Amino acid sequence: MRQAVLAAAVELLTSEGLAGATVAAVARSAGVHETSIYRRWKTRENLILDALTTELDTALPIPDTGRVEEDLVRYFSSLSRSLGTAQGRALLRLSVEVDDTLDDRRGVYWGERLRRAVVMVRRGVDRGELAADTDPGLLIEAVSGPLFVRVLLSGAPLDDSLVRGLVALVLDGARVRPARPVPSPGGSG
Repeated sequence: MRQAVLAAAVELLTSEGLAGATVAAVARSAGVHETSIYRRWKTRENLILDALTTELDTALPIPDTGRVEEDLVRYFSSLSRSLGTAQGRALLRLSVEVDDTLDDRRGVYWGERLRRAVVMVRRGVDRGELAADTDPGLLIEAVSGPLFVRVLLSGAPLDDSLVRGLVALVLDGARVRPARPVPSPGGSG
């Protein structure tokens, strides 16, 4: 039942937006009774957040190839492919849509997605691929931000070469740098 309800919720969110994803509409689409939905999720907002979370987490597995660059390219390529679909675009727009009932939980939703993704960066720091002072959350935001801008604002295309370029650009700033020699005091020059 859970899978049918969540799939119906995602479909309605994609096609009808937040206003059309009522518990009654989801129940009809999933072939279940409204009370079953309320019994499991308690509120429409809980249902919507569970549907969005499940959809995104399924579409974006966290890779572990042993190399931070490859992990990030795979992860953000999956995100890019997802955002390149009508459903992905609609769900992204929905996730930033202002709605009083979801505003308080949006931070939790995006915060959890961010926590899942920063694992890749932390592994890169632990393996010595990235500087110890790398901010994992900022690095993830620096790569994902341009993808979101293309979907929400510019409409520019998303592709694997964009993802590879963004990952390379951001990692260039986070890589471990060789120590520079310190000039000796009283040296010539």
